Parts: sequence; structure tokens; C-alpha cells
Amino acid sequence: MSSKTKIVVLRMKEIIYTAIFIGLGILLILLLLVMFRPKKESSAAPASAQYIPGVYASSITLGAQEVNVEVSVDANRITSVTLVPLSDAVATMYPLMQPSLNNLTSQILDSQSLENISFPEETRYTSQVLLQAIKKALKKAAPTA
Repeated sequence: MSSKTKIVVLRMKEIIYTAIFIGLGILLILLLLVMFRPKKESSAAPASAQYIPGVYASSITLGAQEVNVEVSVDANRITSVTLVPLSDAVATMYPLMQPSLNNLTSQILDSQSLENISFPEETRYTSQVLLQAIKKALKKAAPTA
């Protein structure tokens, strides 16, 4: 009667190495699954345009003259704000118009927003009138939903 009992001797070092390689293999498979899984389609359309590209104007009446505030926009950003036509008579009668517009334009182009615009105390009314005209022009540039 012979029994065919086999005794297997495993060294602890071999068990540890095997466990480490199995762990690394599982980690590699998980990494590959995460990296190459198909992306979910977003329910919203790709970044829709903030503005309809073009030049939009809003008028301001200064005395007997009318001055247009023109705002140029791309699909996603404001590119320029200008006064048209700023005649010599208007520039002489309203000397704060151009400096106020330059101040507002630099802030608007930097932030691409009409929020948190600051202006000096001495030009606050001029700046507020210009800011309202710019808001009207940008409202025209906004796409209708």
C-alpha cells in the first residue's frame, strides 16, 4: 500500500513575488481599461457660441449729436469697443468720453465680462452711460434661444 502523497514546499519569498506580480498585473489591466474606455457623449452640444460674430452698435445722444458705441465680437469673445463718430465737437464738449471708454475697454477685454468693472469717481456717470450702451450692444450680439 503505497500512498502517493506529494509534499510541496513553497518558500515565502516566492509567494511574495507571485502576489506582487499578480497585483501589478491587475493594476495594469485596470489602468488600460480606464485609459481606453470609450468617452461618454455629453448631452449638451459642444461649447456653443456666446455671441453671434459681428459689429453691434448702441447709440448715445450727447446734446444735439448722436454717438454710436460699437462693440466687435467673435463667437466667444469681445474684440473691441469704440465710439463712432467721435467728432472734434463731441470730444471738446465731452472730454471724459474717450478716456472713460479706454478704461472700460481695457477692463472688458481683459475679463471678457461686464461684471466687476471699476471706474474713477470723477468719471462715474460717463462710465455708467458708456457701460449701459455696451450692455445694449452685447444684448444684440447674444444668440437667441
